[in-house]
This record gives sequence, structure tokens and C-alpha cells, in this order.
Amino acid sequence: MTLEIRKHGRVGAEILGVDLASPLPETDLAAIRAAFADHGVIFFRDQQITEEQHIAFAQSWGPININRFFAAHPRYPEIALVVKEPDQQHNIGGGWHTDHSYDFAPALGSILVARELPPQGGATAFASMTAAYDGLPPALKAQVDELQAVHSARHVFGSKAAAYESLQDTRSDGRIGNATAADVLDDPVHPVVITHPLSGKRALYVNPSFTVRVLGLSDEASADLLATLYEHAKRPEFQEDFHWRPGSIAFWDNRSTWHYAYNDYHGHRREMHRITIEGVSLS
Repeated sequence: MTLEIRKHGRVGAEILGVDLASPLPETDLAAIRAAFADHGVIFFRDQQITEEQHIAFAQSWGPININRFFAAHPRYPEIALVVKEPDQQHNIGGGWHTDHSYDFAPALGSILVARELPPQGGATAFASMTAAYDGLPPALKAQVDELQAVHSARHVFGSKAAAYESLQDTRSDGRIGNATAADVLDDPVHPVVITHPLSGKRALYVNPSFTVRVLGLSDEASADLLATLYEHAKRPEFQEDFHWRPGSIAFWDNRSTWHYAYNDYHGHRREMHRITIEGVSLS
């Protein structure tokens, strides 16, 4: 097979001509790494990989982050389960976010493998935060370039996560948990705009799920600025949907993209396996 990189609409790229179940030539790995840095999210189709092969591919990028809050695969703790059963109302990831911005060294990326899909629906939307930054009005870009923001896991996963009462069923059924771990986490501070460690591009690094305030601003001014940035970043021209098929894999960069899992397949089961890879400090 010959590796081919094909743009995926406005966001991301599909990697064709590779079999992730087999060791990849170094030239192919280099091309995949470059595509990942350039596009922010890469997609693979028609892959048949085991859990062990999923773990091995992730380890080729860096150490694996063992998730503290998602239910783990019963045999492979490296794999977090992202599941919705037919009788469950809420899905996991049903809001714009980027994974692990609440860590002091945010995750490099997450590799999501489709294991069981509904007959229709269940797509994932991705938004480019490099495109969103590039599209900011010059005055707003100048305003945010040197600001910093606080990120937190406690208001989502903690014992007092009142803002997410609508998602309490994901806790009661065991899909999300470990409030004790969330409650003791310190909140990191990251730049509102980062220079991406791989591509060197500038990107917005705030998100509606885990960013709680901008330093140096009043609560009202912080909330207003974040709302303005979120409204801007959600514009359709910065987004693209990925429609899952059996054998699909998505690998997104948490430093340069947001994602959103559609919850439009009630009455059907969806099971995805996610591995998250450790990153580096963005300060």
C-alpha cells in the first residue's frame, strides 16, 4: 500500500494506504506525524486492530495517560470506555471541549477506535483552534495574545459539579466517576493562546467545558471574553463532522482542536475505545 493524505473538508485529514495492525515503516510514521501536526486531527478507515494494537500505536507517540474519570476497559486499563447504552439518555462528550486541559501538562492527543456503532447518527464534530485564532478580529487577537486562563476538572467531575447535574446519570451508571480524585486536583493556568509544540502555529487554548476564568479580569469581564471567544470558535467555517463507520479511527490533537460527540442515536448502543497520550507543559 502507498500512503496518501487527503484533506477532510475544513478540518483534519484522512490517512489512506496504511494498516495500523502492522508495524509501519519509519517513512509512513513520519508522514503521519507531520499530518497530525499540520491538520490537528487525522482519520483512518477500514482498520481492524485489537486492543493490544491500539495500545501499541498509542505508545509509539508517547506515554499513555491512564484516565482517572472514565470507566476503564476490564482487561486493558490504558483504554477508557466511551459507551452509551440504548436506555441511556446522555452521552459522554456531548459538548464542545478539549480533553485534559485541566492537567498541568495537557494531553498530546486522544485515539478513538469505533467498536460498536448505531445504525445512524453518532458523528463527532471537530473544530480547528488554529483556524479560529487566525480568524479573530485583529483587536481581539491583540487582546488575548498575552492572557492566561484557569482550567479545572472539579466543576465537571468533582463532588460539587452542580453545573453538570444534567449528566448525573453518567455517574450513577458508572460511566464517569472518581469525584474524590477530582476534588483534590489543583487548577492549572495555561495561555489563552498557545504556540503549538509540534507545528509552531498559534491556537486558541480555552474551551467551554474546562476553562473557568481568565486571569487579571473581573468575573464579569472574564465571562464576557470567554463567551465571545467560544461564540467565535463555534463558527461553521472552523468545523467539520466525522461520520463513523466500522473500522474508523480518529486521532485528534488536544492542543489545537475541540470536539463534540452528537447525541442523536437514542435507543441504540455506541461503544468507542479511547486512549489518551501524555503531553507537555504549554506555559
